Amino acid sequence: MNDIKPEGLNDMDFYIFGAKATAAGLYKALSLLEPEKNIEAFLVSDTSGNVPEIWGVPVKAISSVAAGLSESEKKEALVYAAVPELVHAEIRGLLEEYGVSNLVMLDSRLEADLMGRYFVAEGKFRSVHGLSAESETTVPKLSIYAASFYKDKPLSHPPVLPGYYKKLYLGCAGAKKSGMDIKGQADCYDNTGDNISALNPNRCEMTAHYWVWKNRLEGSTHNYVGICHYRRILDLSDEDLKKMVANDVDVVLPYPMIHYPNAAIQHTWYVPEKDWELTKRVVSELYPEYEKCFDEIFNAPEFYNYNMLVAKKEVFADYCAWLYPILDRIEELSEPKGTDRRDRYTAYLSESLETLYFMANLKNLKIYHTGRLLFT
Repeated sequence: MNDIKPEGLNDMDFYIFGAKATAAGLYKALSLLEPEKNIEAFLVSDTSGNVPEIWGVPVKAISSVAAGLSESEKKEALVYAAVPELVHAEIRGLLEEYGVSNLVMLDSRLEADLMGRYFVAEGKFRSVHGLSAESETTVPKLSIYAASFYKDKPLSHPPVLPGYYKKLYLGCAGAKKSGMDIKGQADCYDNTGDNISALNPNRCEMTAHYWVWKNRLEGSTHNYVGICHYRRILDLSDEDLKKMVANDVDVVLPYPMIHYPNAAIQHTWYVPEKDWELTKRVVSELYPEYEKCFDEIFNAPEFYNYNMLVAKKEVFADYCAWLYPILDRIEELSEPKGTDRRDRYTAYLSESLETLYFMANLKNLKIYHTGRLLFT
């Protein structure tokens, strides 16, 4: 902590706008990587629905903080906007309304760089970028499926993706039922072959995992298979792919996000507590060995969001064979039953289950990480 000047802000003082996982991760990263800086507060537009503090740092309304600063202090105050990129323009406008203009908008590339350096410094969650490969190593054969709901709007600035990416439309059973013609709009459709497309209102991108597992692994000559989103991809260059082969990497996941006070808080934002308790019960019933580490994993702050990964096809298959019996049992036992719901609860629970599976297997699998890049 720095000594605060008698009046005004210290040159190294800063604020973070946001009070969720992105903001918590930024705070942890800056605290370790730039310890000379001092955070004054987490800023939010409205304190209701937010925690009063994060690791001892107060969460304050931007209106109250701005009211206590002079015009020159507001212009000089450094504010990191740690909120989803989809609302960057809105948040920039809000902050500028209060006279705050010294802004760093935390986009996905900057976040990936910071979190990558943070985890390297922590000695946790190894980065694929830190591996090495011989010059003659070749890129593995792989397919990555970019999952997109058939009603998703086209991106204004879509990424240019390599040929091993395949566009996979989801919820296609619903499109067919409504009479929509979506032929020719994607490379693959989740209502073909062995599928659970009709469950998409609850399962979301998990109908993609199921479809790939049942229809694209057997007989495939590819080494790796992956799932990303039409607007989110894993930051993997051809050189990174070579490193995966050279080092026999089992799976690449996005850097975990950091939640306050711990990873268990994530489910409280999206699913009723009774569904969380049911999930614990089903894990205990089907996989008691995972039940033993359940509380330990979710009492830690790190959490794998977004259900994205690139894995050896055998690892992908093992993970799916573990996961889907849990989801099926949850939907069978939940009230109302999963087939009577449209609240995406099993998709949200899948993120927690992905976290459980891979955190529990950090020592059993060669797990590496990279950033997730967002496109709008």
